[in-house]
Amino acid sequence: MCSDSAKDLNEHKKEKHHKLAEQIAKLTAEKDELFSKLQRLSADYVNYQKRSAKQISESISYEKESIIKSLLPVLDNFEHTLSGAESLEDAESLRKAVKIIYDQMLSILKNHGIEQMDAVGQKFDPAWHEAMMQKAEPDKEDMIILEEFLKGYRLGDKVLRPGRVIVNKLPAQSQDLTDENNPEDGD
Repeated sequence: MCSDSAKDLNEHKKEKHHKLAEQIAKLTAEKDELFSKLQRLSADYVNYQKRSAKQISESISYEKESIIKSLLPVLDNFEHTLSGAESLEDAESLRKAVKIIYDQMLSILKNHGIEQMDAVGQKFDPAWHEAMMQKAEPDKEDMIILEEFLKGYRLGDKVLRPGRVIVNKLPAQSQDLTDENNPEDGD
């Protein structure tokens, strides 16, 4: 009986060893498969990064080209105006020609989403304006923009250049009561 027990024990050990070997083989195959997937994902990610960088670069290049192409007619008009300026009889004709080019430029900027910010008569806002000077005009409201040195421009809600302005700053009201006349002294 002892030999049967030893046989059973050996067989049990062999069976257990066989199951462990199968489990190891299964886990090794699973590990190899996961590692292979990880390598493919890593390669895909590297390719994606390269492709994205290239697409961004191409998109920027395309936008630059588009903006430059839209500005070329303005440059052409300046050239025509300058070459014809000698034959213009008065300053008013030159002013009109320059005004046409100015309006054309504003139109191009507007087509690209860029707008001038009107400041005169508006309340001063440091997010949109840069105060260059202050004046005191009592007939106007405090912190109202009186004049513009330079127009401000925005792209949507983003300020490209703040307007440089003169702001109305009224003097502060002086106090009528001094510390000596303060009724809170309670002698």
